[in-house]
Amino acid sequence: MLALMARLLVVKATAGTDAPERCSQAFTVASTALSSGVDVSFWLTGESAWFAVPGRAAEFELPHAAPLPDLLDLLLSAGRVTACTQCAARRGITPDDVLPGIRIAGAAVFVEEIMSDGAQALVY
Repeated sequence: MLALMARLLVVKATAGTDAPERCSQAFTVASTALSSGVDVSFWLTGESAWFAVPGRAAEFELPHAAPLPDLLDLLLSAGRVTACTQCAARRGITPDDVLPGIRIAGAAVFVEEIMSDGAQALVY
């Protein structure tokens, strides 16, 4: 078994239903890393910002992919989930609209996370 160093994996999802395979890959990689003991920070940006809103993940469908609500639940329970400030604002999503446990933050927080010692960033 691979021994994982204590590192932070920051995954930025930029796609939603507009690019379902890319969206699903972001959720799957982040969830797999989290299940493997990696510290994960997951960012919902662009069209994926909609998944911060209750019920929206349940509307996502992609054959042969894990259900998005299950992956999001895992990320919320054991990782950190952030919706992009500007992306949320452009879609009229406010802090009162998002699922419990999702924070809304901007580029400064993202840069702080990806520049931390040992961090690895992936953008989908």
